[in-house]
Amino acid sequence: MKIIVIIPTYNEKGNIEKLIASLEEEVFPKIKNHKMSILVVDDNSPDGTGEEVNKLINKYGNIKMLSGEKRGLGAAYIRGMSYAVDKMNADAMFEMDADLSHPPKKIIEFVEKMEDGFDIVIGTRYSAGGSIPENWPIHRKIFSIFGNLLVRVILLRLHIHDWTGGFRVLKKEVFLKEKKELLNYNGYIFQISFLHKAVRDGFKVAEVPFYFSDRTLGRSKIAPLNYIADVLRYVIGARIYESLHSPFLKYAITGFIGYMINAFALELFSQGFSLNSGIAAMLGAECSIIWNFFVNNFWAFNEHKITNPLRVLLKFPQFNLVSIGSLGIITTIVFLATHLLGDTIVVRQVSLAIAIGFFVIPYSYSMYNIFIWKRWHISFLSKLQEKLG
Repeated sequence: MKIIVIIPTYNEKGNIEKLIASLEEEVFPKIKNHKMSILVVDDNSPDGTGEEVNKLINKYGNIKMLSGEKRGLGAAYIRGMSYAVDKMNADAMFEMDADLSHPPKKIIEFVEKMEDGFDIVIGTRYSAGGSIPENWPIHRKIFSIFGNLLVRVILLRLHIHDWTGGFRVLKKEVFLKEKKELLNYNGYIFQISFLHKAVRDGFKVAEVPFYFSDRTLGRSKIAPLNYIADVLRYVIGARIYESLHSPFLKYAITGFIGYMINAFALELFSQGFSLNSGIAAMLGAECSIIWNFFVNNFWAFNEHKITNPLRVLLKFPQFNLVSIGSLGIITTIVFLATHLLGDTIVVRQVSLAIAIGFFVIPYSYSMYNIFIWKRWHISFLSKLQEKLG
């Protein structure tokens, strides 16, 4: 595998030689199974960073430099990754700061994680084994820790501990998949948006804890107030968009209409045809199931929809089989409620609402995602399905 370490620079003359020397002499020799190279993406630094890199190119031979106008961190990474894939035939690419805040020796652990099958590996400062500088003032620690926690909570991805860091490695497939959507994120918000979109699209993510060292030369390029505003704007906007377009919301709307169909059919079979309440509830649920299957297939789960007519015919009995649990829940709760509290319209409808709201919704949504449209991949179930063919 050809791995490119991409280092964006702007006025990093005092740091770049130390970083590259550490990579070339201490890290790369320990990585035996991959070809390691460096790409410096310099934003026309006026302090002579480019000239320093040219000296290193002559010294080591596996370094390239890509110069361009200063348009922000995200733009620099997109430019660098595009060059690494198109011109250097990269299979994977590191994101790494030039200011020595990211420990080069940790690259070995990142590569090992990628060898284990992960698509993107991120360095984390906020899980066991990771940390931020002790000498940071308290306001900066609060800003860093709680700002990152805010991103995790709003995006509802708590399993990822560090959303804002810039120490990562990713396979080229991740970049090629997300590139078009990243073009509008030029600044530091690029890191959050890139990781968010990769997680959204199902790429496998691993974490490597590390100690983040504060820079000793130069100054940080982050403008705190602008950065906070950009972060809040992105994560809140992304959360709203996901909520409005999520399969669960569509599933909920479909299910609500299905509930209305179920409620109407329950009274129709119970009052109109004088059937036992349990039987009426079962028939009403089946009417709802028919509606739910077809609308969920072509709307709520449209990205995984079943379009082949024969597969639809084969899948519908499976859907009914999965829904037996829902039928059992509804029938049991309605039957018990009417026998204990009386067979009235209030008892029937309240017990139906309780059965659906508290039991059927979580059960059916889980089963649909695992067994019908297979959006969720549970490891032991996937292995079982593979064995069963």
